[in-house]
Amino acid sequence: MQNRFPSRTQGADVVDDGVRYRTWAPKKGGAMVAIYDRAGAVVRTVLLNGEPDGYFSGTDERGRAGDLYKYRFGGGEWPDPASRFNPGGVHAPSQVVDPRAYQWEDEKWRCPPLSELILYELHIGAFTPEGTFRAAMEKLDHLADLGVNAIELMPVADFPGDRNWGYDGVLLYAPAHIYGSPNDLRALVAAAHERGLAVILDVVYNHLGPDGNYLGTYSRDYFHPAHKTPWGDAFDFEFRPVRDFFLENPGYWRREFHIDGFRLDATHTIVDNSEKHFLAEVAESVHSLGGFVTVEDERNEPQLLRPLELGGLGLDASWADDFHHVVRVMLTGTREGYYRSYEGAPQELAATLRDGWLLHGEERRRRDAISPNECTELGPEQFIFCITNHDQIGSQAFGERLNQLVTPAAFRAASALLCLAPYTPMIFMGQEWATTAPFQFFTNHETELGRLVTAGRREEFRGFAAFQDPAVREKIPDPQSDRTFLRSKIRWEELNQEAHAGALRLYRELLRLRVTLSPLQDRRRTNWQVSELANGILQIVFGRAASDQCIVLVDLIGGHDAPVIGGEWQLLLSTNEARFGSEEAAPFSLPEARVLRTVGRD
Repeated sequence: MQNRFPSRTQGADVVDDGVRYRTWAPKKGGAMVAIYDRAGAVVRTVLLNGEPDGYFSGTDERGRAGDLYKYRFGGGEWPDPASRFNPGGVHAPSQVVDPRAYQWEDEKWRCPPLSELILYELHIGAFTPEGTFRAAMEKLDHLADLGVNAIELMPVADFPGDRNWGYDGVLLYAPAHIYGSPNDLRALVAAAHERGLAVILDVVYNHLGPDGNYLGTYSRDYFHPAHKTPWGDAFDFEFRPVRDFFLENPGYWRREFHIDGFRLDATHTIVDNSEKHFLAEVAESVHSLGGFVTVEDERNEPQLLRPLELGGLGLDASWADDFHHVVRVMLTGTREGYYRSYEGAPQELAATLRDGWLLHGEERRRRDAISPNECTELGPEQFIFCITNHDQIGSQAFGERLNQLVTPAAFRAASALLCLAPYTPMIFMGQEWATTAPFQFFTNHETELGRLVTAGRREEFRGFAAFQDPAVREKIPDPQSDRTFLRSKIRWEELNQEAHAGALRLYRELLRLRVTLSPLQDRRRTNWQVSELANGILQIVFGRAASDQCIVLVDLIGGHDAPVIGGEWQLLLSTNEARFGSEEAAPFSLPEARVLRTVGRD
């Protein structure tokens, strides 16, 4: 990857003759930049020249990397929305950063193709006791040994306070100062690449958080007058300066931090009536830099993933939550909230495994029946499956993980199905050893906003049977409490306990089989078939030649007789083996997954 940093539309850039500043503040009449010393005093100001389209720009000839600054206009001083770093927090002065000062040594790095990715989602603050970029580096060997080859970072754009899921970010170009410096994040990416791990960054382009969001101070034109999201005003991507501000962001992370790919949050809430949709332009831009783009989008629309030349938006992959939802309903019986659309029947699971989605296209919008197959044109790698992620754990009132809600045998069987299905698997931090740490919703807003967040979090569950009583709702963990955050840190010490070590051995073996068994390596739709056996056990057959096939048998419920399968097969793995923490049991008397291979193959 070339180490080139073209000028951004906005921001502070170190140039040959000082520091060049540029910001967009239309209708303000004038603007300047104020430079601060470390004590917080203004040491000089630089007048910015107005441009016809509402930008103001100028060069501080005495400027250098490390300078602290704010823009001054309208009687106030404001942090730079395009700041590369805000060491004192989102309300404090921004800092000039020269990205050329970091010496990269990953020139030989090549990201694995999408079809080979095995994802591991993590939250920097909760991943280690220290909760920093540097501390996360110390755990990368564990991830490489596990068998994943990509880490997906929950949003790191700077947010208010010292703890947050990241979806309240307000400085989209600045790594969260509580996690470390920009060079600390660069070091994490470099260390990941050294270990064969790609880095995916979760980014939020549908809204900004409510605290520290100064875009409206610069211009209300950032926001579309008619479009809203569940979390606040939507952006006006049909207005070129707004579009440029967001469109340049993934390219910035790609060039300056060597981020390999992106996960775009809640793209179903991004409205754009431009001739070329904002999402299509993001995909095109990232592809031109050698990266890839995945999305979270509840519409399950194939159009999102079709290439531009076929009239699609050209995005690479999408979170496919139907798999999670069907598995969750099958294992827990939960039918409240968005789980109402799922019955948890083996037929639903088989259909989801065949297509990638269960409810999609127009049928997804009606939500009244299982839709016909619309997904076969898409590659399995374009569907990202999980049995836990930050949302699906955090959406539980107490943040319980799946392994805390179901039997160990059921968790092991579901884990095997996730890891061996022909789709892109994603593991959430700590899942691989069935950690007992919950992942609860946590924030650190100022007092009044924090009070509203706490009340709103508890109000979310008013419609659920278990929380009809206000006294019970009061027991839902307070997002503002530091204890809520501390409880959510995964417990690395559990790896020394045999019950958790067995789960880890299972995940390592499953991921090893995924990448070493030749029938499992070919995940094209023509190389596998899904069927439901008579007793409700699901069967995925990989391989077209009878002499080299694998079968994955999965029973998430248990209590069935072992199926009769013709031919000679070698048992490679059962999730109920003693090495994975199970006690001896008859085949499929408990929830179980088995991997079989044609006899005589290595």
